[in-house]
Amino acid sequence: MKRLFDLLVSISLLLLFIPLIIVVALLVKKKLGSPVVFKQQRPGLKGKPFYLYKFRTMTDAKDNEGKLLSDSIRLTSFGQFLRKYSLDELLQLVNVIKGDLSLVGPRPLLNDYLPLYTEEQAKRHNVKPGITGWAQVNGRNAISWEERFNLDVWYVENQSFFLDLKILALTFVKVLKSEGIQSANHATMPIFEGSMKNVER
Repeated sequence: MKRLFDLLVSISLLLLFIPLIIVVALLVKKKLGSPVVFKQQRPGLKGKPFYLYKFRTMTDAKDNEGKLLSDSIRLTSFGQFLRKYSLDELLQLVNVIKGDLSLVGPRPLLNDYLPLYTEEQAKRHNVKPGITGWAQVNGRNAISWEERFNLDVWYVENQSFFLDLKILALTFVKVLKSEGIQSANHATMPIFEGSMKNVER
């Protein structure tokens, strides 16, 4: 039932948003250059890797040693606008159609974090990751890693179709209000280095 719901909704939304997706792609090309699409490997169900698609929101600015500058420097005002209204995540509807993502589930993080999770935190990979989730409607990037993982595990242990509908409705409200987009003093979130160990990117 969840997979059927994911397909029906994601295909319908993708068709509905095609004009918007084209406009965003053209603007990204003009303001940030190529590539327009940011593609990165993330862990999916049971930790199996897949490529997550997003519209690019940062420049490729580097220091004198050829290393990328911090997120806060590379994230442009245009990129902030895309993130504010989650327009950068429109392409993840393609991930849902492919079966990599669900509409609702714990957000897929970085592959580098896999060996850092506690046994309890790793439960977040017992379900398919999602475009939005229980942690996203309860703080998003404004909460700590521990709070986020606790919310993810709670979802895994209490998931239901009606909970998914509630999360989708709350997501719509959160996007309109632009709540929880970034953590305090960070462009997005600090790097996760294991329980209770967070440092800046």
